[in-house]
Amino acid sequence: MESPGHDEKANKNPMLTPKIAKIVVNSSVGKSGEPLEKAIKIIEELTGQKPCIKKAKKTVREFGIRKKEPIACVVTLRGKKAYEFLTKSLRAVDNRISRRSFDKQGNFSFGIKEHIDIPGTKYSPDLGIIGMDVSVTLERPGYRVKHRHRANSKVGSQHLLTTDEAVSFLKDTLGVEIT
Repeated sequence: MESPGHDEKANKNPMLTPKIAKIVVNSSVGKSGEPLEKAIKIIEELTGQKPCIKKAKKTVREFGIRKKEPIACVVTLRGKKAYEFLTKSLRAVDNRISRRSFDKQGNFSFGIKEHIDIPGTKYSPDLGIIGMDVSVTLERPGYRVKHRHRANSKVGSQHLLTTDEAVSFLKDTLGVEIT
């Protein structure tokens, strides 16, 4: 539960305002070869970055997947590119996110069924249509102490981002409707 006057503290202290740390865009095709190459081209066009190829961790005979077979591509966006991609991709889902999409730390994920739903994207018959998952990590300034190599330490419980704070951040900054 938030303490009374919590918003007043956030306005005065810039270290309490949340920010987008990173966005991970994942498209799992399930097959190697031509479908994966098409998905790589589409994601590269959408994000402006070259995606990494991910391989299957184990064999699943029902789906025809072998261990270590390339089946997905992933891109991590940070900074200005992340913010721009998030605003475009939220329009693809009508600026609505389910409350269940958030975790305890304020991070959230949503799926886009067809990449042509993203504004500014044109359909190319050579590439087809793919779906993707978008995972957004939110944090406050100062989280670097947790990840740095030298003298890393814990982030205090008062500084951790909560689900309610993440929801209010999305409503205020991006105008997202939480259902």
